[in-house]
Amino acid sequence: MTRVRGTALLVAAVTLAFAAGCSGGGGGSSGPTPGIEKPDLNVAVVPAVDSAGFFIALYDHLFTQQGLNVTFTPAISSDTVIAAQVQGKYDITGGNYVSYVQWQQSGRANLDIFAEGSVMTPGAQAIYTMPDSPIKTLTDLKGKTIAINAPDNILYLLAASVLTEHGIPPSSVHFTTKYSFPQMAAALKDGAVDAAVLPEPFASDATQADGAVPLVDLDQGATTNFPVEGYVVTKQWAAKYPHTLEAFYKALEEGQQIADTNRQAVEQAFEDLKPVSLAVSKGTAAVMALDDYPYFGTGPAGSVDPVALQRVVNVMHQFLMIPSFNIDSMLLNG
Repeated sequence: MTRVRGTALLVAAVTLAFAAGCSGGGGGSSGPTPGIEKPDLNVAVVPAVDSAGFFIALYDHLFTQQGLNVTFTPAISSDTVIAAQVQGKYDITGGNYVSYVQWQQSGRANLDIFAEGSVMTPGAQAIYTMPDSPIKTLTDLKGKTIAINAPDNILYLLAASVLTEHGIPPSSVHFTTKYSFPQMAAALKDGAVDAAVLPEPFASDATQADGAVPLVDLDQGATTNFPVEGYVVTKQWAAKYPHTLEAFYKALEEGQQIADTNRQAVEQAFEDLKPVSLAVSKGTAAVMALDDYPYFGTGPAGSVDPVALQRVVNVMHQFLMIPSFNIDSMLLNG
């Protein structure tokens, strides 16, 4: 599952080396980053499996080893925290690229994607129904209500892509953003919604606790192996706190590498989620599908694959009708 790309391989092997087979204890291989301008950070991240690298870095104290004190706030979606980030409430956020691109393209924010978080794999994102639902095929979704966690975000894009490729206009389905991920299983079970787009671990939790069943895997067609999540700062923040960003990036990249190579560490991180209402059971952790977790090791200015992220923009242009947009405007080295 290793996602180190191109010439970053050797650098990653040196700068992110840690004991093979470690269970997430972290190596802190390079020690604290000197010159940290802002050691106390408020970070909002969506508590989905896409964020595994962050949670490993948080709970295995990799941020602490870099001289940072990170306070985590659960985010419903990146769309729900960007305004607060622009206003300075959050230093760093992690969430779906689609919402970040929308805010950047519209001029409401001036953002930098400094690290990739996840790339979708089979089973990681799917549309779910209940076993007694009359919805048995995608065609049955016409006129029905599907829950997603934010308007026109990555989940809408994935669902719209799959619906379109099966000849079903997304406009024939009603998408609701009334429910957060932890609320969707209950809404599905109670009949408040007909279907829900769920990422892991919420999908496996809904399956085990409430009997939800997958209708269609969204890892297909135009969105196969699709980049889902990244980590973002404002350009002003990056300019003001470069050493802080470097320290955060080092810890995050070590977390990404552990997540991409050590399933047990990911399971443990999600069993340890705080607040405890977000934590998953051992049973859910054992069966949840994981993403791929890219890591580069080249520093914040060279840690993102622009070709992969431009693919997100292109699919957004196709299904969300956004104007042409160059992702380079959102990269630290762009």
